Amino acid sequence: MLLAHGVGTRTDLPVPTWLAASAAGLAVLISFGALILLWRKPVLRGDTAGWPIPQPVATVLDSTALQGALRVAATLLSAAVCLIGFFGPRDVTRNIAPWAFYVTFWVGIVPASLLFGPVWRVVNPLRLVHGALARLLRLDPQRGAWALPERLGYWPAAASLAAFAYLELVVPARSDPRVVAWFILIYAVVHTTAALVFGQRWFDRGDGFEVYSTLLGSLAPLGRRRDGRLVLRTPLDGLKTIQPAPGLVAVVVTLVGSTAFDGLSRTSFWNTLIPTGPAIATVGLIGCILLVATVYVMGTWQVAIPGQRDAPTPTTFAHTIVPIAAGYAIAHYFSLLIFDGQETVILASDPLGRGTDYFGTAHHLINYTAVSITAIALVQIIAIVTGHLLATISAHDQAMQTLPAAIATRTQYPLIAVMVILTFGAVSLVFAP
Repeated sequence: MLLAHGVGTRTDLPVPTWLAASAAGLAVLISFGALILLWRKPVLRGDTAGWPIPQPVATVLDSTALQGALRVAATLLSAAVCLIGFFGPRDVTRNIAPWAFYVTFWVGIVPASLLFGPVWRVVNPLRLVHGALARLLRLDPQRGAWALPERLGYWPAAASLAAFAYLELVVPARSDPRVVAWFILIYAVVHTTAALVFGQRWFDRGDGFEVYSTLLGSLAPLGRRRDGRLVLRTPLDGLKTIQPAPGLVAVVVTLVGSTAFDGLSRTSFWNTLIPTGPAIATVGLIGCILLVATVYVMGTWQVAIPGQRDAPTPTTFAHTIVPIAAGYAIAHYFSLLIFDGQETVILASDPLGRGTDYFGTAHHLINYTAVSITAIALVQIIAIVTGHLLATISAHDQAMQTLPAAIATRTQYPLIAVMVILTFGAVSLVFAP
């Protein structure tokens, strides 16, 4: 990609990388020990938990007018980015499309979802386009032409996210504005067509970007209770609302594995010893995803329990990996959003490269002093450790709910080993030279 994913390196930490990684892994291990002593029964209540927000505020947030206006605005902006990608300047430093897509959208969706919930579900332009086309074709927008098979689950979303990861991390011309525009257009056509066939539920399970935002949104303080009421809740109760389904494991390991490859591919080890080229990058991306999948499955595969029906499977604990994916995303892309995110604002003043200055920012330069390198390093390590701690707590509560109390603790040992390994690996990758 044209943009460096992260500015800080291990030299920004006041301690050696191996020590920081070891301390982070130890923090996860110690937290598990505390959970064994203090958390002896399931506590999290999922979609029955939360404190209702004032009704006037809820009414405004739920209003059709507000949500409709946001969706129209998102549709117009998405169309503008796509058109500028096709017809704007060929020079990537002067075309807003790659910056808006890779930085403002892909990276910005993380803090937006973590703060406000599944924002992309609310503003998704494809839902607006699909609704208009369904009415034009006289199709039921909710049901479509055929029912969406339950066994399909989240597999289409996993495939969508893998396709984006391939574009972002492998395709040589990924920064070309035309390539970005073609991806946006093809993605829109594929998912809108699928929604016409299977109804609006397709976006809930098939649109990778919406699924990503929804999973991250489960950690947001603002959520929705089972009775439909908007509430304030803890991230752990929000995680509990994610229902197991086929393909959910594939989604979370794709997110974690692709981010891990992003970090690995930027280390001096990779760039010095590994040959360059899309074939090697493809193998590296697939290898990282498969490695994360293997480690995760080894840590969560069902335990043979005499007389126990519905024994836990990897899917049972899939939601507990969401905080890890969020922590990795923040650690890898925080500095990218802070620094390169300014480029979107700068280029917005002259989107077609014709010398305009609509917002008075066309001649601005990126302010690299906005956040210090030390602050970036601290955010990165805090994000990784916090993500793994939330995952550990959530997994422990899930085990206490799913398994007999007598064996719930010991069956978590493989999963905790996975958490420690991932924590150590994530810190090492983020701060590797």
